[in-house]
Amino acid sequence: LGLAGAIVLGAKNLSEAEQLQAHHTALLGMPASDSTVHRALAALDERALHRIAKARARVRRHVWGLLALRPGGFPWLVVAGKRLTGWIVIDIDATIILAASNKTGAAVTFKKTWGFHPLACWCANTQESLSMLLRPGNAGSNTVVDHIGVLTAALRQIPRSSQAKILVRVDGAGATHDLLEHLEALNTARRTVRYLVGWTITQDDEKAIAKLPATAWEASLRQDGEIQEDYGI
Repeated sequence: LGLAGAIVLGAKNLSEAEQLQAHHTALLGMPASDSTVHRALAALDERALHRIAKARARVRRHVWGLLALRPGGFPWLVVAGKRLTGWIVIDIDATIILAASNKTGAAVTFKKTWGFHPLACWCANTQESLSMLLRPGNAGSNTVVDHIGVLTAALRQIPRSSQAKILVRVDGAGATHDLLEHLEALNTARRTVRYLVGWTITQDDEKAIAKLPATAWEASLRQDGEIQEDYGI
């Protein structure tokens, strides 16, 4: 528990983890030594990670139940002034984590920096990290297998995901036929899956957009429902 708390608080190495654990001595007891933490992390295999994922899902199911009992209820998102009641919103995105030294998995990134390129799924409703794929710095941005993998793991973390209404948002890295086909295939008689995917605008796209008549455009709304100037849909 001490190590988990230290990681949540931002520990990036064993030394920082030990220092942060020291702050919780009164609650969790003496912090584990560097060597103990190293052995614990080295012992993590697929079976252990599966058990951790199951425990996270079980706790999340309980916490989400408590959120629903609040006076304000579960935190449904508001988009364009409309509350998306009943919809769980998942954001898929990768990020660059810089490394100051030659650490395991560190490599030159597509931004010409040195570090890692993890891919994650976040629940926009609760601001939780549902799943994370740790990748080397030179991992591809639009690798379909990685996107499907983190999404599959994220769905396992969502209570009753087999019968939920889910909105998946992903940037241009997810604009691949295989990922879109996978998202379509997730729809069942009990589960509804919708998605928003960005892509890079080409010159051909710009020419086609320029030909649209003014009557084809509608006002773009901010999240709170107010009109966003100089933008249209």
